[in-house]
Amino acid sequence: MKKCISILGSTGSIGTQALEIAEELGIKVCALACKSNVSLLEEQIRRFKPEVVAVESENKAKLLRDNIKDLQVKILTGKEGLCKAASFGRSEMVINAVVGVAGLLPTVCAIENKIDVALANKETLVVGGELVMDLAKKNNVCIFPVDSEHSAIFQCLQGANLKKEVRKLILTASGGPFFGKTKFELESVTKKQALRHPSWDMGPKITIDSATMMNKGFEIIEAKWLFDVSPEDIEVLIHRESIIHSMVEYKDHSVIAQLGTPSMKLPIQYALTFPERVKSSVQPLDLARLGKLTFFKPDYETFDCLKICLEAIRLGGLYPAVVNAANEVAVDLFFNDKIAFLDISKLIRKVMNTYIGSKNAPREASSIDDILEVDKLARDWASEFAK
Repeated sequence: MKKCISILGSTGSIGTQALEIAEELGIKVCALACKSNVSLLEEQIRRFKPEVVAVESENKAKLLRDNIKDLQVKILTGKEGLCKAASFGRSEMVINAVVGVAGLLPTVCAIENKIDVALANKETLVVGGELVMDLAKKNNVCIFPVDSEHSAIFQCLQGANLKKEVRKLILTASGGPFFGKTKFELESVTKKQALRHPSWDMGPKITIDSATMMNKGFEIIEAKWLFDVSPEDIEVLIHRESIIHSMVEYKDHSVIAQLGTPSMKLPIQYALTFPERVKSSVQPLDLARLGKLTFFKPDYETFDCLKICLEAIRLGGLYPAVVNAANEVAVDLFFNDKIAFLDISKLIRKVMNTYIGSKNAPREASSIDDILEVDKLARDWASEFAK
């Protein structure tokens, strides 16, 4: 079990649950980082007494300094501050729960400082999977998946020879709030409806990604890099009850699944205690009361984001980074009532097609700078096309 950890995105859904687990297990919290929720961050500082905290802006930092003058805490700002929190020397593990591509640099900083990463920021591997995994291998750093699906696969693979024994990985998906809907029915859905997830209590960005099924597309890309498999060896299966978190089918056609009550505390705790398992505050699973488990194939036509992600990872290079950047812009526009729900996938498709036709944009992710360059380019296109 880890003795000292850092948590990036500490005021979000994953971050607050990670702090609860740290408290339950008696794990010291060395560093915290959040974007802007200074009031909650102050509560966390007083409760967990980290040595270092980071916030996005100097204005937020000033407000925080005024509020905690009585405490000895180093307050950092911006991307540099986030990276310093990620690479804080006493930390044995960084839980990266930052939202979006902003999570890439702190992951890299942690790895370069030989600190293990519990990764809840899927964009890190979506945009920079090959670079990040190569860097982790070079620095002998472990990346533990915190997404419930990837944690489930990680658990199902324990003791197995992935290359010799595994036939395919099966990622389960709840289907989000619009499972079974047609494109016609989705034309008039509201932001409130899109944020009403049937199984999970998550942050707003990932909840919208779940509604479009972009989240599951990103998870295919993430699984490809985490487990070093081909996209063709990853299957998506709709499982409305969210009890089976994912499965592994072996070459003898045996299927091993990880089941549990829908709670992000389980994958967070497993990352912190691996290879041990310890008592959890999560409610035990009652299969008799549940009664049944159901499964369906995904609708790739209605939920085009899933298809776009498959196309991007098959094309490889910087295509997934383009899709991620366009999606972040599109979701933000939807939140701000600038575009309709179905316009999210339309905008992403237009940006991807523009990138395919572009002659000057970089294609291969030879460095972090390449990723950031194409990220900015795709964001600019998405913003322009939405006008």
